[in-house]
Amino acid sequence: MSRLIVRRPATASTADLPVAPLLRRIYAARNVHSAAELARELRHLTTPAALRHIDQAVDLLHTALRERWRILIIADFDADGATSCALAVRALRAFGAAWVGYRVPNRFEHNYGLTPEIVAVAAQDRPDLLVTVDNGISSHDGVRAARNLGMRVLITDHHLPGRDLPPAEAIVNPNQPGDAFPSKCLAGVGVIFYVLSALRTRLRETGWFAARELPEPNMARFLDLVAFGTVADVVPLDHLNRILVEQGLRRIRQGQCAPGITALCAVAGRNPRRLTAGDIGFYLAPRLNAAGRLEDMGQGIECLLGDDPAAVRAIAHRLDAINRRRNDITTRMQAQALDSLDRLLLDRGELAFGLCLFDAGWHPGVAGIIAGRLKERLHRPVIVFAPDRDGKLKGSGRSVDGVHLRDALAAVATRAPGLIDHFGGHAMAVGLTLAAERLESFRQAFDAEIRQWLTAEDLHGRLLSDGELEPADFSLEVAELLREAGPWGQGFPEPLFDGVFEVVSHRVLKDQHLKLWLRPPGAALDLEAVAFNRAGDFAPGTARVRIAYRLDADEWRGARRLQLRIEHLEAA
Repeated sequence: MSRLIVRRPATASTADLPVAPLLRRIYAARNVHSAAELARELRHLTTPAALRHIDQAVDLLHTALRERWRILIIADFDADGATSCALAVRALRAFGAAWVGYRVPNRFEHNYGLTPEIVAVAAQDRPDLLVTVDNGISSHDGVRAARNLGMRVLITDHHLPGRDLPPAEAIVNPNQPGDAFPSKCLAGVGVIFYVLSALRTRLRETGWFAARELPEPNMARFLDLVAFGTVADVVPLDHLNRILVEQGLRRIRQGQCAPGITALCAVAGRNPRRLTAGDIGFYLAPRLNAAGRLEDMGQGIECLLGDDPAAVRAIAHRLDAINRRRNDITTRMQAQALDSLDRLLLDRGELAFGLCLFDAGWHPGVAGIIAGRLKERLHRPVIVFAPDRDGKLKGSGRSVDGVHLRDALAAVATRAPGLIDHFGGHAMAVGLTLAAERLESFRQAFDAEIRQWLTAEDLHGRLLSDGELEPADFSLEVAELLREAGPWGQGFPEPLFDGVFEVVSHRVLKDQHLKLWLRPPGAALDLEAVAFNRAGDFAPGTARVRIAYRLDADEWRGARRLQLRIEHLEAA
């Protein structure tokens, strides 16, 4: 599909920012108004007190510690859930909890969240208190099942709630009604970090650590996990999340992180001393997520919990092997999905605005990846369905800017009660289940709803660029400046530039990647550029190309060099 390169407008005045002119231009396009919004020190974090029901949550946990309750963490099977779980277990053990364990649902046996099925499994551990991390806000049946068995429930979550809240003892979620916490973008790992930070303060004030001769934990020691989960869950990097991610990255670069993160860096070929948010998102998180997608996220959690370097290295290698298998499945499914699109175009002449795809042979653990790749290619919301249990279909959806996907599903469910069995998520990603015989009805209803959000012009796709660079900007120093000016991510995107270049030479790598040597007009400067999976976008003999690219300080065998990382190219 075609892409339109659009220059970002400057939405803020940054003349007073004490940064280089290029950075002032970039920050202005990201609505940064003052130097305070760029501060990345922990003292600038919002305090936990603004979270609704934080006192009830701390009371419950304080009682659990004091009365030596058995505490069981109920995790989610993605990277946010895994890091949230590892943080909760590590922190509560450091606080002196008598017993802390965890259970994580299996994607293929228990479904998502605190379901009655996972409660039945949890009961084997005889817990007094269940603490959900990155889930629970829609787990009405599961909470009732737990309470019927005599368990108390504390929900910590960040997903959008439904009309009613579950009957838990306490719920901490910045997105629940009446919550005054200024950031609604916390990931699940950010929420549990805030809850445990408040608990640590209470324990200090009551003399807990001194009375038990326990060293008082510094909560900053857990920020490596917070950074990992926040980036992996692709939540918007507002100011608060940028602080959390930056501080966590600093700890990882200094070697002050869970050994499992260092091990994941090793199998992914990343240098932990120079790790960026992009490295977490593109290299580390997929390896952790692969366990939950294909097998059991317990392996990922154990990698993050382990303190024996040799043991976590072995787990990291298993995760890497699972990820390679996941890549193979993804490649096959993507090819089949593209074939399905070709058939749809032949049959109907156009694609739906809200696209739904299904194949009986598809793997539900990879559906979200395929949905994400297709929405990038087609510039519209995509839901990919795969078979679930008992004649049900499990769908995973990804959205585009301008469509709040969970709200769109809520509108469909309101107009057609009973069409969807269950759904949840947020603006950019959702999960849902429905009966197989209702797929066609849902497909039509979903497309009709998305047509209320998008026009035909929206389907062409746009690349938002920060404009052209001057010849003097093509330097390793500027690339490093941009690298350190983040952290970049969802809602605070890494700088992307565009321009027309002369093609000096090119070659194809591994039949799919493209390496180019380019020259800016009027400059005696040859630049190395790489375009992954885009060999088919370039015709040999092309003399000039227009590209959208990022400046990258590429590292190879210990040496760094400037490289243009191409996101889009076309003949000029």
